[in-house]
Amino acid sequence: MLNLYLCGQRAFGRAVLEMCLAEKHRVLGVSAPLYYQREQSAPDRLHLAATEAGIPVLPAGVLTADLLPAGVDLILAAHSHDFIGRKTRLRAKIGAIGYHPSLLPLHRGRDAVRWTIRDRDRVAGGSIYWLSDTVDAGDLAAQDFCLVDPEDTVESLWREKLFPMGVSLFREVLDDISRGILTAVPQEHASATWEPSWERPPLRRPDVPMIGPGLQGFTVRRDTSALH
Repeated sequence: MLNLYLCGQRAFGRAVLEMCLAEKHRVLGVSAPLYYQREQSAPDRLHLAATEAGIPVLPAGVLTADLLPAGVDLILAAHSHDFIGRKTRLRAKIGAIGYHPSLLPLHRGRDAVRWTIRDRDRVAGGSIYWLSDTVDAGDLAAQDFCLVDPEDTVESLWREKLFPMGVSLFREVLDDISRGILTAVPQEHASATWEPSWERPPLRRPDVPMIGPGLQGFTVRRDTSALH
C-alpha cells in the first residue's frame, strides 16, 4: 500500500482516484479545480469524487512543497495542468509520475491527442513517466500502444483507447512500486517532437526547482525491455 497525492481533473482524474482506492492505496490529498473549465457552473469530477470520499482537496494551481501532506510516498499527475516543481517532488519519498497520451518522446506538449489525429498517425500510445524539470521529458516508467483507426476522432481516441490505457498503466506502475521495483528508462531526446497547445494557457509553475526523486531502497530498471 502506498501513500499517494493526486493532482488532476475531470473524468480521468476521477478514474485514477477510484483505481487507487480500489487497489487499497491511501490517497492523502487531491489537487483539482473546483469547476469543469468549460462550464464554470459544473463541478469538476475529481474534485467532487475526492470531497465525497472525505479526501482533503486543494484548488488546482496552488500546490507547493509546504502544502503537500507529510508522509506522501508518490505524487500522481492525472490530467493535471499544473507544473509540479522539484521542491514539491522532493517532499514525496519516491517522487512524482504522470500520464501522457502519446508514445513519448513523440508529441510532447498539452495537446498530444489532437496532434496525433492531425498528423494522421497510425499508431498512438500512452506513457507513464517520472516528472522532471523539463515538461514531458522525464524517464519512462511504462508504455503501451494502440492503433489509430481512420474514423477515430480526438474524442474517440482519448475516450475509448488512451483514457483506459492510462488508468491501466498507472495501476501497473503502482503495483511494481509496491513490490519495490522502479522502472526509469531515459527517453530518446534526439527523437522528441514538441507541438504547441491549441488555445490553452501555459502551464502554471507555482514551485521553485530543487532536485529529483529519491530512489533509495528500490530496484531501478533502466532497460527498455521493462516497458511495453
